[in-house]
Amino acid sequence: MGKQRLDRWLFFSRAVKSRTLAQKLIEAGAVRVNSARETRTDCQVGEGDVLTMTIQSRLLVWKIRAAGERRGPPAEAQALYEDLSPDLSAGG
Repeated sequence: MGKQRLDRWLFFSRAVKSRTLAQKLIEAGAVRVNSARETRTDCQVGEGDVLTMTIQSRLLVWKIRAAGERRGPPAEAQALYEDLSPDLSAGG
C-alpha cells in the first residue's frame, strides 16, 4: 500500500479516537508533515513522511513506516510508525 489520506492514517495509528477528531486537528493546523503545516485532511502521506503534532499537550514526532489498512489493536497501530518524540521528562 502506498499513500493514504492523513486523517485516515491518524485514525488507524490510534493518534486520535475518530476520523472527525483527526480532521479537526488537521484543520486547526496542529499537524505538520515533513515540517510543513498541513490543513488539508486529504493530504496524502506514506512511508518515510515525518508527522509532528501536538495532541493533549504532548508533542509527538512520528515517522511513518506503513499505511494502515484498519484501526486494529494498539500493537498493530504502533507498527505503523516509529516514535521520534523528544523526551521532555528530563527537564533542562
